[in-house]
Amino acid sequence: MPPLPLLLLALASVPSPQGVAPKPVPPPGVRALPSSEAPSLTADGSLAVPPVPVEEGEETEEVEAESAELEELRALEGAALDPESKPNAEMMQSLRRLGLTNPLRLRMLDALEEPTFREDDTPPALARITDLSTFDVSLVKDRFDIPVDMQPRVAEYIQFFQGPGRKWFRKWMARSTRYLPVMQPILESKGLPRDTVYLAMIESGFSANAYSWAHAAGPWQFISSTGKQYGLKQDFWVDERRDPIKATHAAASYLKDLYGELGHWYLAWAGYNTGSYRVRKMVERYGTKDWWLLAEEKGLAKETKHYVPKLIAAALVAKNPEAFGFSQEEFQYEQALDYDEVKLTDATDLDVLARSAGVSVMDVQDLNPELKRWCTPPASASKPYVLRLPRGTSPLFAENFQKLSPADRLTFRVHTVKRGDTLSQIALQYGTAPEAILQMNRLKSARTLKLRAELVIPVPSGRGGSGDAGGAIASKVAQARRSGVVAVRPEDEVPAGTPKGPVAAGPVKTEKVNGKTRVTYGVQEGDSLWLIANRFQVSVDDMKQWNNLPRRNRTLSVGTLLTVWPSDSKGAAPAKVEERGGTIVVASAVAGQAPAGPKGKVHTLAEGETLWSVAQRYNVSVEDIMKWNHIKDHRTVPTGKLLSLSAP
Repeated sequence: MPPLPLLLLALASVPSPQGVAPKPVPPPGVRALPSSEAPSLTADGSLAVPPVPVEEGEETEEVEAESAELEELRALEGAALDPESKPNAEMMQSLRRLGLTNPLRLRMLDALEEPTFREDDTPPALARITDLSTFDVSLVKDRFDIPVDMQPRVAEYIQFFQGPGRKWFRKWMARSTRYLPVMQPILESKGLPRDTVYLAMIESGFSANAYSWAHAAGPWQFISSTGKQYGLKQDFWVDERRDPIKATHAAASYLKDLYGELGHWYLAWAGYNTGSYRVRKMVERYGTKDWWLLAEEKGLAKETKHYVPKLIAAALVAKNPEAFGFSQEEFQYEQALDYDEVKLTDATDLDVLARSAGVSVMDVQDLNPELKRWCTPPASASKPYVLRLPRGTSPLFAENFQKLSPADRLTFRVHTVKRGDTLSQIALQYGTAPEAILQMNRLKSARTLKLRAELVIPVPSGRGGSGDAGGAIASKVAQARRSGVVAVRPEDEVPAGTPKGPVAAGPVKTEKVNGKTRVTYGVQEGDSLWLIANRFQVSVDDMKQWNNLPRRNRTLSVGTLLTVWPSDSKGAAPAKVEERGGTIVVASAVAGQAPAGPKGKVHTLAEGETLWSVAQRYNVSVEDIMKWNHIKDHRTVPTGKLLSLSAP
């Protein structure tokens, strides 16, 4: 039998697959759910891992068991090879996982000759805490590598997590086992305490998709400017603030800078929340770095004053959930983040990538939360995009992906929305489908488009008009519809740049009569003649004439069918819209419309008309009508008022 250090060296020389994260284990002192899907701690403290179901003929169970054992050995390698190394919490936990009677564990203890590794010397489980006012936090301080104090505000947050915030804390704990194994080593490599990870818990609950009112995103809740400062790319294609690996590297660098500037972790955490400048000024103003004293003074927001005690409370409960009244049945622990990486040299549809790897699109999105579109960013052989796929799927992906023909793929264009654009018009312009555009941009529906917004347009990579090229788009449309995407009918779309406000949105039937377009519109709750006329760019007077409506009708009955004869698209141009002094002015550009009347022209305001509709009819601005007629509020002009339509 070779000596133990040599055995460890031999085993440790086996290369570790890149990207492999430790299997999910509950925080110290926490037993995982006793289910077939989650690991659990036995009564003696050893880890019991249920067998992983595999298909007949597969050998993954044995491989995974060997990988797990090698990971345990690597965790203990440093202690075995460095006689002067001191035991830490991770080493002790790794030894406990091997079990009391495991021969490897017993030989390791003999080799280390370190009495503190003995099972009877490990910290005992914390007893149930029923009275926070008498809880002695010094009993658990050595279990943390961050400072923990028991203050009244800390106790209040513990009680909050036990009561009103309980359902949220359960979710945080469930996600913690997914991210702690990958985040904590990054923090440690940057020189930060591993328990700093609980800052991500209170920031986002370990959610990659978290987004705050302050426009902070991702598990570490970076605002845009700070994210860019620490190297997180944010562009049309990706938002790296949402990536748990990249964002943790950035957060570690940021927190290290804050600690170097402010000199205490409590101050660094507060600076993470409110900015280092404000915390530094508080220290200078009151002449102390004692956080608990500063938190009692004026100058900090309530959220910042609560930030430090909230983090301490979250760490205390997360590491000792049973002691603080949580049962193991409350937590559905997630698997640790584990993945393969593949390099892509071109923008590629996520659906194609998922099918090539034999997984779902949701699996791909879950591992790559930084992606903002339904495709990967443009890339090249010199600058490939690194995509994560579920562990073990990269060989199948490589085999299937190289078999894809150009007709099976989509290429992409970027379209910037202009005034008057509609989704159906854009789809027609690029020879694609509205559903495909919605899907690629992660939109469920779009009745109107935002001006200057950028859209990814999927275009078949085959030649235009070929059956294969059309098949790629048809496949994307079918996939979009299965995921709940709905394309609005062209006649119900609102051109981009249409002034905001109530819009007539009733059902429409369009038909041709003697070469002219006739629209039948169904009146909905809240409709008015003005709204309907505005939608179809006609006048209220014409609406009344076409439908034999009385001049002074006050309301429209819901369900009434109105006939509209909109101008032919060939004879009309988009309305010119501008903003003057806060007033939206729309000047109709319908071909043949009469210009403003001669000097002295007047108009009697009819029922249903507004200053806007009058301005549109006579090609003048609402602002001018108000000035010429000494009107202060356009909403209070009475029906029948005689309006002057030219300057005095």
